[in-house]
Amino acid sequence: MKLAFILDQLDSIKPYKDSSFAMMREAASRGHQLFTMQQGDLAWKDGETVGFARALELVDQADEPRWYRTKEPEETLLQAFDIVLMRKDPPFDMEYVYSTYLLELAESRGARVTNSPRGVRDNNEKLAIAKFPQLTAPTLVTRQARLIRDFLAEHQDIVLKPLDGMGGASVFRIHRADHNIGVIIETLTHYGTRTVMAQQYIPQIAQGDKRILLIAGEPVPYTLARIPKPGESRGNLNVGGTGVAQPLTGRDREIAEALGPALHDQGLLLVGLDVIGDYLTEINVTSPTCMREITDQTGFNVAEMMLDALEKKFDPSVYL
Repeated sequence: MKLAFILDQLDSIKPYKDSSFAMMREAASRGHQLFTMQQGDLAWKDGETVGFARALELVDQADEPRWYRTKEPEETLLQAFDIVLMRKDPPFDMEYVYSTYLLELAESRGARVTNSPRGVRDNNEKLAIAKFPQLTAPTLVTRQARLIRDFLAEHQDIVLKPLDGMGGASVFRIHRADHNIGVIIETLTHYGTRTVMAQQYIPQIAQGDKRILLIAGEPVPYTLARIPKPGESRGNLNVGGTGVAQPLTGRDREIAEALGPALHDQGLLLVGLDVIGDYLTEINVTSPTCMREITDQTGFNVAEMMLDALEKKFDPSVYL
């Protein structure tokens, strides 16, 4: 099959930890052809969505300074690929939204895109948990300072975060006695003009912010608990958290099984659930990660599970 990956700059990808690279390597090992694009390579032209795609070859870094070689870009109809994988990292800004529109137009002409552009657009990674309130800690979504202060007074210890962030950026933990409450609320809400999320602080973050991967609605049997470094309340790996792979607990499976079928029905083939303690905190649908860490620590090949799902969905003859 021909697989086209829409990614960030290739030079920004770290092969030793990147989930997209893990998928590309697994796909190449199966004989699939790889192509790469960036958001800016998408265009709507003459009534069709096209991509200026580069053929991609993975190389052994022992022999080459880079992990890849590419050819010159060629204008290609997106439906000419067997699968288009949207793996651009957030922030989920208007450029990201425009990309989902272009990809949805491509779908109407026969392109096969995963994750579904509509499914991605309909599931804000923070706000989507509101569809499953029985699984979440007390949560408030607002841009009103008064409501945030009331929420803090009720729960004493809360976390505030923007709805369009990633990697723990601009996430604040606030205690009722904090002297910076006002400025934090003003900064995050842009003086009441931007909606944010407040959640009750969950002390079990000390044991890790767990990433559960769902593939075709089914959970990977291991989670990656991202444990905060001393003095931090964020477990994100990019801010110094330590990732520890663990078997799913009974509660992890309960949450995964509650969400898996519904998310898969929306065309979301790969999803990352964030769970702290017993609570669902985020639903990641843009470019879920942690495949490499789970595989390296447990031996379970997550990318293999992902490629099996892709082949089963988009090339059923493989399983006949």
